[in-house]
Amino acid sequence: MVQSSAERIDIVYLWVNGADPVWRHKRQQALAHWETQQQTDDLARYGNVAGRYRDNGELRFNLRALEKFYPNHGHIYLVTDAQVPHWLQPNDNLTLVDHRDLMPAAALPVFDSGHIESYLHHIPGLAERFIYLNDDVFFGATVNPDQWFGADGVALFADTARVPDYDTLQTNETALVNASVLSKHWLSQRYPKYRHAPRIFAHAPRPMFKSLLHELELAAPELFQQVRKTVFRSWRVPPIMPDLVPRWMLHTGRAAVQTQQALYISSGAPDAERQFQDLMAGFGRIPFFCINDTSDDTADDAPQLQNIADALGKLLPNPSSFERVD
Repeated sequence: MVQSSAERIDIVYLWVNGADPVWRHKRQQALAHWETQQQTDDLARYGNVAGRYRDNGELRFNLRALEKFYPNHGHIYLVTDAQVPHWLQPNDNLTLVDHRDLMPAAALPVFDSGHIESYLHHIPGLAERFIYLNDDVFFGATVNPDQWFGADGVALFADTARVPDYDTLQTNETALVNASVLSKHWLSQRYPKYRHAPRIFAHAPRPMFKSLLHELELAAPELFQQVRKTVFRSWRVPPIMPDLVPRWMLHTGRAAVQTQQALYISSGAPDAERQFQDLMAGFGRIPFFCINDTSDDTADDAPQLQNIADALGKLLPNPSSFERVD
């Protein structure tokens, strides 16, 4: 039975292949132009490292995990910058969304995911309920949609580690920490009873209501306008989706924090091998996991990057219906 737009839960990915020579030339040209227009210290910490754009094959395995653990998902939207994965098989259940069809031409090209994701709720045909997945965040066990979209609203997962409770944006902090600062200011000004928790949200699937994002865009047009002016990630303009959106939904009663035994893997960490072993041991019981490419500007053939493909290949060896048979 075909699900209606109100019933189904769509899936949205952002994807980029940083090794594509055409895209890489575009990025180099944009950076040279950007540096002549911006203050030289505008770039956010880790804002333009190779690891932010590197393709370690995550999307192919992410779709395998999606098909394995959530076969009743809705339509898939893959947002890209004039790129198509070479292995992708045309499928009626997957739509490629080019940046040119989602964002104004004057804003392109864009290399800041915070800018791109501010438009996700404008994807034509997107269902009211959708889950936004970075391609390095995977389902690792059978998905129960009611756990993601429940009576208390959408499920959110906060990181257990606390972060510094700054009052101003910080030049040397991560985008997620600065996003928390932005949320603190905006929510405190709008809601007198708001109390800010100095934590960031986990690398997790992000369940969303399209109508709520439209509502927030109407309530905070200045924040959407600011992030939609970025080309590269700037510490002065933190992203909205990772922090403000979940905090706003929590404060307005449209979301609830849940606790799950998820797994975060940092490919560049000294104990990355142990983290991958934990993944191998818990796969099928871990509700979701993230394999974050924290190797930054290391060579694309570095051993720690090969570990990503090796682990995913062992866990998810069977091609999905989205892959070419050859």
